[in-house]
Amino acid sequence: MIDLELSNQEFNHLRTLIYQKSGIYLHNGKKDLVRARLRKRLYETGVKNFSEYYNFLISKVNEEELISFLNAISTNHTGFFREEKHFDYLEKEIIPFYKKNRTKLDLNTLKIWSAGCSSGEEAYSIAISVSEATCSDTDFKIKILASDLSTKMLSMAMDGVYPKNNVSNIPENILKKYFQKGRGACNDYVRIKSSLKQIIEFRHLNLMELFQFNDKFNIIFCRNVMIYFDKIAQEKLVSKLYDALYDKGYLFIGHSESLMGIKHKFKYTRPTIYLKNP
Repeated sequence: MIDLELSNQEFNHLRTLIYQKSGIYLHNGKKDLVRARLRKRLYETGVKNFSEYYNFLISKVNEEELISFLNAISTNHTGFFREEKHFDYLEKEIIPFYKKNRTKLDLNTLKIWSAGCSSGEEAYSIAISVSEATCSDTDFKIKILASDLSTKMLSMAMDGVYPKNNVSNIPENILKKYFQKGRGACNDYVRIKSSLKQIIEFRHLNLMELFQFNDKFNIIFCRNVMIYFDKIAQEKLVSKLYDALYDKGYLFIGHSESLMGIKHKFKYTRPTIYLKNP
C-alpha cells in the first residue's frame, strides 16, 4: 500500500531538492501541486511513501529518476510566436543589423540559444523568423541551440509534430513553407519540415548547472523561465547568460519578467529586450 500523504517535512525536503537541482522555488502553497505531480512517480518506482521516494532520489545510483522527478515538476506552457513582438523585432531589426555588419563584426555564423525551449515551438518560431529575414542568403549561416530541463518536452520538440490547432495563428504562406500537413490518421497534425530542423540542435540542459559551451551566442531567448526562480537564482542565471553572449548580443526575457531589482550588466533596449555592451 502506497501512502500518498505528504507531510510538511517531506514537502520541505522535496522542494529544497527541486530548488538545488533546477532553481525552481516552490512556496508553501505549492504543496498540493507537488503531491499531485509526484503521485505517478511513487507508483512507477514502487516506493511506499514520499520519504522513501526522497531517499531514493538522493541516492547516487538514481540519476535517471532525478530527471523524471524534474520532468514531473517542470511547468511547460508555450506556443508558436508567443509574445509576437519579439519575433518581429528579431526579423525586422536584429537580423538585418547582423547581416549589414557581419564583416565588421567578423560574424561567420549567427548563434542563437532558446533556453527553456519546452516542446519546441519557440525554437521553431526563431528559426522561421531568421529564415524569413535572411531570405535564403546562403552566405549567412544560422545555428540554433534549443535546450530544456525536461527530457519529455525535448522529445516532443525533436519530433516536431503538433496538432493543427497549435498553428492556427500562423499565416498560410508560412505554413506551406515550413510545415507538412498530415494525412489519413495524422490529418489533424502538422510536422516541421526537415529544412528547418537541420539548423536546430536540441539538448538536455539544466540552467542551474555550469554552462559548458564551446562558443558564445549572439542572441539568447530565456523567456518565462525566471518567474519560477527566487531573486538569488535569477541573479546567478542572468550573470551566466551575460557571460554566454558575445558583445552586442541580445537577451530576450518573457513579458511577465523584468530585470528590475536584479544586479546585472545588461543595457536596456526596450521592454524585455536587453543588450550586452562591448
